[in-house]
Amino acid sequence: MAIVGLSNAGDHLLGKRAVGDDDEAAAADYRLKGVRHLSDAGISRLPGRYVLPASDRPGRSVSAGTRVKLPVVDLGRLRVPSERAAVLKTLEAACREFGFFQVVNHGVDVDGVVARMLDVAARFFELPFQERERYMSADVRAPVRYGTSFNQANDAVLCWRDFLKLSCAPPLQAVVSSWPDSPAELREVAAEYAAANRRVFLEVVEAALEAMGVGGGDGVMEELATAGSHMMTVNCYPACPQPELTLGMPPHSDYGFLTLVLQDDVEGLQVMHGGEWLTVDPVPGSFVVNVGDQFEVHA
Repeated sequence: MAIVGLSNAGDHLLGKRAVGDDDEAAAADYRLKGVRHLSDAGISRLPGRYVLPASDRPGRSVSAGTRVKLPVVDLGRLRVPSERAAVLKTLEAACREFGFFQVVNHGVDVDGVVARMLDVAARFFELPFQERERYMSADVRAPVRYGTSFNQANDAVLCWRDFLKLSCAPPLQAVVSSWPDSPAELREVAAEYAAANRRVFLEVVEAALEAMGVGGGDGVMEELATAGSHMMTVNCYPACPQPELTLGMPPHSDYGFLTLVLQDDVEGLQVMHGGEWLTVDPVPGSFVVNVGDQFEVHA
């Protein structure tokens, strides 16, 4: 089964404000506002709700763990008839052995579409909390949802991440107007990125099904092209005062079909392979593809 995890949330130490296990009442309000708010406040200790049991902690050794270069699937070569079979063979092996691979030559403008998306996402999390708070929701079906951890109301131990989730379910035009209107260009930039991302997604799914011998996809491609759900999640992992005690995300498998992960240049993404957590070497301009639970059912 494909599993994805994140290592420690950052090796930075801030010292403006102390919030620790003995100050949970004072920390409660900050928790509800997310980890960006905690980081900006300059905490020097983690609130107890973020501290993992000792057996689940990443420890300092995580950053020095085994590294891995994931299989690389070149979509440019996939589109060349004489090279398609070789690429499909690589894709099949990647799906069966790792459940992860990196996609290059995907056709999305890295210096344009991708760079603009990373920039506007970073600026969203730099907005005052009162601006971001407008989009906080416990409704997992909401077309836009800002939050922290997985679900801060239910998680026994909170994760060191804030997130913005944008529904991109077709038709895209039906949901864009509900997305945040600040930064001013967020809707336009995110819609451009979502459309480009969806094209890559459909091409990769079709190739992966072919590689796994699922013929025409048993109607899967038609369903994905016209229905289904498409969600964009933007994660924020700010500086953490005690990264050895917490995780940005816990070990998990993705329940969907495929997840396309756009990494920045900060290491942290890990995959489980051969019973060991391996740190993924970022490849600039690539997408990391995570084979989800639904794909495994079909394949």
